[in-house]
Amino acid sequence: MTVSGSWQAAARGAGLLGTDGRIAATIFAEMSALAASTGAINLGQGFPDEDGPSEVLDTAIGAIRAGVNQYPPGLGLPDLRAAIAEHQARFYGLTVDPEREVLVTAGATEAIAASLLALLEPGDEVVTFEPFYDAYGGLIGLAGGVHRTVPLHLPDFRPDPEELRRAVTDRTRVILVNNPHNPTGTVLPRETLELVVELAHRHDAVIVTDEVYEHLTFGPRHVPIASLPGARARTVTISSGGKTFNTTGWKVGWLTAPAELVTAILAVKQFLTYVNGAPFQPAMAVGLRLGDDFFTGIARDLRHKRDVLSEGLRAAGFTVSPSDGTYFVVADAAPLGYSDAVEFCQALPGLAGVVAVPLSAFCRDAYAASTASLVRFAFCKRVDVLEQAAARLAGLRPQPSGSTR
Repeated sequence: MTVSGSWQAAARGAGLLGTDGRIAATIFAEMSALAASTGAINLGQGFPDEDGPSEVLDTAIGAIRAGVNQYPPGLGLPDLRAAIAEHQARFYGLTVDPEREVLVTAGATEAIAASLLALLEPGDEVVTFEPFYDAYGGLIGLAGGVHRTVPLHLPDFRPDPEELRRAVTDRTRVILVNNPHNPTGTVLPRETLELVVELAHRHDAVIVTDEVYEHLTFGPRHVPIASLPGARARTVTISSGGKTFNTTGWKVGWLTAPAELVTAILAVKQFLTYVNGAPFQPAMAVGLRLGDDFFTGIARDLRHKRDVLSEGLRAAGFTVSPSDGTYFVVADAAPLGYSDAVEFCQALPGLAGVVAVPLSAFCRDAYAASTASLVRFAFCKRVDVLEQAAARLAGLRPQPSGSTR
């Protein structure tokens, strides 16, 4: 059978094909499979092991029993769109028209995909920070874009303003900002966000923001770029309920943007999933309307989990970078004598019964070389699981000085 090679060219450009021409598995699939096959504690993939609030779960069950099981409207159920608009006003003082400026999507990833496919012409440049969530590179490539990156520098994963200025040019169509930032756990400072807005105006770029960890910060307050002066008219703000309500498998996300951008993105989105998650959409609306105590509580609980794992990593001999948000903390295995995080993560299930992900999975070669011993751990697990993982990691034996492992 003859199969068109056009998909191969797109996938190769997006970095989705291995050297053997086969679709490459994501690092998350690879490491989760390793955890399943070895019985190791999976701190590689960012999914919680506890259910979300009962009000949200019960609403989904009730919606299924009530027959909310067919296609919802293309923009999303009106009540969820209203709840999203209320959320933006309640937390950030943003006025959003739920009828024209809100679009419900199959998770944040589809929102990003539809946005890039709608906004990019072949050869347009997209600027992201590096490390970057792995889907970004693939989606930019599949949309025909050219990916430019700005490195986040150790020890606190902050960008150099001059490097950001040099990266954004008149060829830049989209500045894609993930904040709070996966995989590093950094919360970008306001001055960085303001510089993004300044550069977007100067070069007539659209800002696309991935803010799925907006309620999961530990100290610094999340500032949506759309809330900054001059940003609203050229910003697509993306979030989802998966991280906030421990429902990552439901894949209900959304975006808010000026009406003309929503219209353009919807024109693409309707040919991707069309619609999704009918009975889960009423549940998301309930979640977004929960009281302030819920939102402060999830951040407080996750902060404690971060501290449990971070302290365990330090006790085991890792150097641990600060994490001000998300599910993740980055640790350096070099003090233990491991200079290659890929080899270390492949060996870690056997060494300590724990799975993690090398930071290089989120980087290109040049940046990966400068951070080769860094590892991302997920702390969105039960406290007892994190304590068990910390105890296992404490048994790691440092490699002899000069080891290349």
